[in-house]
Amino acid sequence: MKVGIGYDIHRLKAGRDLVLGGVPIGHPVGLEGHSDADVLTHAVIDALLGAAGLGDIGKLFPSTDPKYKGTSSLGLLSTTAEAVRSAGYRIGNVDATVIAEEPRLHPHLHQMRDNIANSLKLGIDRVSVKATSPEGLGALGRKDGIAAQAVALIEAVHRLDDQTEET
Repeated sequence: MKVGIGYDIHRLKAGRDLVLGGVPIGHPVGLEGHSDADVLTHAVIDALLGAAGLGDIGKLFPSTDPKYKGTSSLGLLSTTAEAVRSAGYRIGNVDATVIAEEPRLHPHLHQMRDNIANSLKLGIDRVSVKATSPEGLGALGRKDGIAAQAVALIEAVHRLDDQTEET
């Protein structure tokens, strides 16, 4: 088994939609970024890539590549899951936390879990999404941005072509 940790943070900006875990959330400001700037999904991507030793989100989906401009991060997550599986791993589970002063995210957490589970082709019982407030502290407490952390567990899949015979 291998474990990966992911973290992402984006600045809040007027004129952008707020999307977290693939859920559009009605809010006066959204997150600034090249794609949809979904910090939750980006943190999950980095956790999975880290666990599999495949680099990070910037390596797989560079912000300099115009094809990712405005793209849905759930699509990037599906591609990541396939890369992890192609590297010989099965995804065990994902646990993530969004850190935001506002908006309140509790009403959206189930849909975020469902979206992430579907993108990973996992049962919803293997995906956890939580939210917490920074309690007014620091840049996140001043509502300058939103952050997310994630942990992913993956397991090596035993394949015949990976096994060697002992003599």
